[in-house]
Amino acid sequence: MVNLDEVKAAKQQISDLIHRTPVLTSGLLNERTGNEIYLKAEHLQKTGSFKIRGATNAVKRSIEEGAQFITAASSGNHGQAVAYIADQLGVPATIVVPEDANRAKVAAIEAYNGKIVYCGLTSADRIPKAQQLAEENGGVYIPPYDHPLVIAGQGTIGLELLEQVPDIEIIVVPVGGGGLISGILTAVKEIHPAIRVVGVEPETANDTYLSLANKQITAISGTTTIADGLRTSQPGQLTFPILQELLDDLVLVSEDEIKEAFQFTLERTKQLIEPSGATALAAVLSGKLETRGKKIGVILSGGNVDLKQMDQFLPE
Repeated sequence: MVNLDEVKAAKQQISDLIHRTPVLTSGLLNERTGNEIYLKAEHLQKTGSFKIRGATNAVKRSIEEGAQFITAASSGNHGQAVAYIADQLGVPATIVVPEDANRAKVAAIEAYNGKIVYCGLTSADRIPKAQQLAEENGGVYIPPYDHPLVIAGQGTIGLELLEQVPDIEIIVVPVGGGGLISGILTAVKEIHPAIRVVGVEPETANDTYLSLANKQITAISGTTTIADGLRTSQPGQLTFPILQELLDDLVLVSEDEIKEAFQFTLERTKQLIEPSGATALAAVLSGKLETRGKKIGVILSGGNVDLKQMDQFLPE
């Protein structure tokens, strides 16, 4: 299990390389929900998502320990984050992406000087390839969420939010593989155990919801949710026990609710977030938290949107 000291150490490690992201508010959002909502703007983070926090912590430590080459398996935010920070620290990185990877995402990785290797269509294809490349080149493979340094890095969001809104009562977090929420739980629950932390998954990508209900890691088949950053098939071996021990609740949101939150954020706050980043807000807007008069932090986890696909993210 990751602990608070490791999250604090991660904050020291990464603070000079990432942004301290702002907290945004909206009077209309408060009025509509009956709560005080504080939007933690990780879509304004370097590389456009929270992923840079964990990637920076893990890559920096690996380089300090002698790594001369970094790999990752991801065509999305994690791949961009690893490519960026490796480049900033002067170490080459190769990102293994699926053969049908979105061209815009590949271009973003390449913009950070990441080398692209195409392999298969699933993570089961990509991960072994990335691990093989790391082993062959004296490098280190950085997983997207199931790694203690990655979890600790993501937990720095929790530390920042407690500094920015000290009397926060509830924190709502999107859940994919569980690295983000595990880190936040680790940071927040050791400092203020009474703060409720609520996870949110798409209804069609409910692997963590099922795993918690079954009290064991439960895999699902593929999903077509628009929240593509949350399309994991199961929670991580390291992240799941943290959720089992510390998570207060997990709710599911529909595709329509995600779309409504995406549109609300764009129209009313003038912020462009990705559907995965809209998922936590969707839980608040839909009333699924069943709260009134509370101070609620909502993690907007990322803003990397393919503009050519935006019509798919809006309500009909």
